[in-house]
Amino acid sequence: MAASPEQFRGQARLPRCAAPRRYDLRLRPDLAACAFSGSAAVAVAVSVPTRHLVLNAAELAVDGSSVRFQDLVPSEVVLFEEDEILVIGFDQDLPIGEGVLKMDFTGTLNDQMRGFYRSKYEYKGESKNMAVTQFEAADARRCFPCWDEPSFKAKFKLTLEVPLELVALSNMPATKEEVHGPLKTVYYEESPLMSTYLVAIVVGLFDYVEGSTLEGTKVRVYAQVGKSNQGKFALDVAVKSLDLYKDYFATPYPLPKLDMVAIPDFAAGAMENYGLVTYRETALLYDELLSSASNKQQVAITVAHELAHQWFGNLVTMEWWTHLWLNEGFASWVSYLAVEALFPEWNNWTQFLDETTSGLRLDALAESHPIEVDINHASEIDAIFDSISYDKGASVIRMLQSYLGAERFQKALASYIKKYAYSNAKTEDLWAVLEDETGEPVKDLMTTWTKQQGYPVIYAKLDGRDLHLEQAQFLSDGSSGPGLWIVPITSCCGSYDAQKKFLLKGKTDKVHIDGQNAGGEKSENCWIKLNIDQTGFYRVKYDDELAAGLEKAIKAKKLSLMDKIGIVEDSYSLSVARKQTLTSLLRLLNAYRDESDYTVLSHVTSVCLGIDKISVDATPELCRNIKQLLINLLLSAAKTLGWDPKDGESHLDVMLRSLLLIALVKLGHEETINEGVRRFHIFLKDRKTNLLPPDTRKASYLAVMRTVTTSSRAGYDALLKIYRETAEAQEKSRVLGSLSSCPDKDIVLEALNFMLTDEVRNQDAFYVLGGISLEGREVAWEWLKENWDRVLKTWPSSSLISDFVKSTVSRFTTEEKAAEVSEFFAGKTKPSFERALKQSLERVRINARWIESIRSEPTLGQTVHELLQHEL
Repeated sequence: MAASPEQFRGQARLPRCAAPRRYDLRLRPDLAACAFSGSAAVAVAVSVPTRHLVLNAAELAVDGSSVRFQDLVPSEVVLFEEDEILVIGFDQDLPIGEGVLKMDFTGTLNDQMRGFYRSKYEYKGESKNMAVTQFEAADARRCFPCWDEPSFKAKFKLTLEVPLELVALSNMPATKEEVHGPLKTVYYEESPLMSTYLVAIVVGLFDYVEGSTLEGTKVRVYAQVGKSNQGKFALDVAVKSLDLYKDYFATPYPLPKLDMVAIPDFAAGAMENYGLVTYRETALLYDELLSSASNKQQVAITVAHELAHQWFGNLVTMEWWTHLWLNEGFASWVSYLAVEALFPEWNNWTQFLDETTSGLRLDALAESHPIEVDINHASEIDAIFDSISYDKGASVIRMLQSYLGAERFQKALASYIKKYAYSNAKTEDLWAVLEDETGEPVKDLMTTWTKQQGYPVIYAKLDGRDLHLEQAQFLSDGSSGPGLWIVPITSCCGSYDAQKKFLLKGKTDKVHIDGQNAGGEKSENCWIKLNIDQTGFYRVKYDDELAAGLEKAIKAKKLSLMDKIGIVEDSYSLSVARKQTLTSLLRLLNAYRDESDYTVLSHVTSVCLGIDKISVDATPELCRNIKQLLINLLLSAAKTLGWDPKDGESHLDVMLRSLLLIALVKLGHEETINEGVRRFHIFLKDRKTNLLPPDTRKASYLAVMRTVTTSSRAGYDALLKIYRETAEAQEKSRVLGSLSSCPDKDIVLEALNFMLTDEVRNQDAFYVLGGISLEGREVAWEWLKENWDRVLKTWPSSSLISDFVKSTVSRFTTEEKAAEVSEFFAGKTKPSFERALKQSLERVRINARWIESIRSEPTLGQTVHELLQHEL
């Protein structure tokens, strides 16, 4: 009996008996009707006798009567929507060798920012649609039937039929255009071998700016008509990055051109489609007068990240989504390398610790996951585009590079790119090349970091001249997991001149400390720092004597910026995990009183805001004093900078001003709030005033929202007016991020409802969600429950729906609340947000335990009092 098409259901991957070699695609988008039609002719190589061709298709109507393989007419054409597969059955075995599969199909230009979708824009006061694609991870199948897995690489030849006046772009340059009345047919060059998720199409009205690399590759930035000048900064970064990567990977840029396009509706930050990179506007456009310094940095990092993918991801592609981190971790890491070379004054590698910090915070949850994850269904892929794949991935690469040395590492990477160009690789393939090139035990070392979740905390105790080390898996709930790692340990004692380096392979080990700077000598040089410059992905818990030595070293300005960051981040996390008291953390923070560096203070302020939030619930009676203590810590640096920019000041000082003013507003510092409101009123009368440049606007908007109430709401309405009047995405995002920060619950509710109107693009919901005030958390949760069905329908993709869950749930701090949330979601959970929900609930329970522990600290009140007195 012949096999039925049913047998192909419920499989993680497509059968391998046939594979595409080349796609010839013709697509006709109808922008007014929000639909498209298309036809495909795919050269397919059949390698094993089979009566079925099985490929992916979703939300497409395939015309069964049009399907042919060579001259064979299929006996059945079945689309299984749940499995997203199209099964084409024949009455006889297909001949081994190559044949052409032909079919016609139609689909919808959807509004879900995935597959082939529509994005709205204004042109001369009219609302128009553009047609855009977003295929990663598994959405090419929503545009044309295909073998939609990264390892089915093929060549693509596209033809588009579009309205005459529109710009139509794809991965490759156009070879010719034919005009037929109001329409034109655009033919594109055939691409090299590539994966389906990197195919891209953009059709709309655009202007562009153009440059070219040293090799002569043409680079363009496309933006909405009238905005193309805002693409010049990104263009410059792109051209220089391509030149830099060509040398770093010792391989030329693989395509004849590179286009980068700003898309008004875009779910992610950007997408590295081969030769046609798409961005949300905030990640690509930069305007000296309208953008902030942090916007500028964001654009540079995003462009460098996407262009790194043209080699790492597009030329060499992961074999399956389990190895996604190879793409994302590498692109994140190497983007810092590029930006460091282009803008050394930004101190970029120190800022890289932001990535490491978010990786460490997520990976301290029991509900984290290993870097390499088994993927059994397309719906599970999106959920792993998270801080583990990107930030932990990038951080373990930095750790490996620092262990192997920059030069050896670079050489090995270039060999890897050459060896796997135009094909696919797994994590092990990279380790094998690195091991061959360096002779180091890379595979054994790195497998402990990518195959098991979590990371260790190293307990360090000084005993005479011996430093005893012990590793245990670090978890924020205070428990200890079973994991063991091979840990690259680095240490220095009293100075950075003599550094020790070794691999900790077992549970414990000890290091002999040389020289006079070990214990005993009570000079300020008597300090020992492990994990120099935080190159290792682990935390360190020092005994009291070592911790005291490091505190002195901070005060005496003996430590590097990265080490100062590492010490405060580790202490904060150890405090959350109840391995250290909040009392001792506050004493440590006091050592950072004279700090003036942006990179260090960005971590100090985030720790301060974390302490402020927990103290409201843990110790309401002390919370005013703790706020005052944290304000005092940041005030001197803030006063030095003031509100007004100074001539010739550094990029990092501009960033620091904004950071400190925002933190002081959030901590409730009256003087800063009043000044922010004063400047806002001047800005309302004169949008060009130099009293409120883009860098300090967010602080001012937040200050205004701290003072708004239902009965005195002029500030909220004024911000809405600014939102409605501006055409700039970055300015819109500043307003959206402020609206829900109001202490008045009714205003928070109004902001959340505003987010549901069509005035706010779906892609921008997370700005409102991220800003919700502590006072508004209860009303936000009630709002989410009431609107859940609508939210799930409007934001189906994993990253977007997860934002709703995380931002409303993880603000709570009681076991009761965790139980209530679990109960609400019982029976409602979907793979797209299941991981986010579990992680958020775990965070609530961690907060509850931390609060209990803070309440039992006997000297907390006394210490806060002492530290406040000390400052008078």
